[in-house]
Amino acid sequence: MLFICTHNSARSQMAEGLLRQLDNEHFEAYSAGTEATQVRPLAIEAMAELSIDITQQYSKTFQLYLDQPFDIVITVCDTAAEACPFFPGARQLWHWSFPDPSQAQGSHEEQLAVYRAVRDALRQRIEQELQFE
Repeated sequence: MLFICTHNSARSQMAEGLLRQLDNEHFEAYSAGTEATQVRPLAIEAMAELSIDITQQYSKTFQLYLDQPFDIVITVCDTAAEACPFFPGARQLWHWSFPDPSQAQGSHEEQLAVYRAVRDALRQRIEQELQFE
């Protein structure tokens, strides 16, 4: 399963980490972006609160995976869905729209709260769509 968002810096990185924690036995989780940047420190911090370490994950573009087969490719932002409406290696292409936590403003704690909200929404959607108990 491949999660794609614009910069592969927060939403897709958190989704990759969540799926690995929820079920690393049945799913192989990957993430990529339409552009490569860096994993955001607040995404790392929000995931660490759930004891999920994404510090070894890194930002990469989806072109790295174009020739690989995936059961499911999920875009987790509208920009990625527009830039990647067709993924040749995907058996299924899903789109989940989540706000970009990197756009959060305010204090560190206020910004972290936005990352937590997106993280929790991603987890809920993964559990719901993939039918985890």
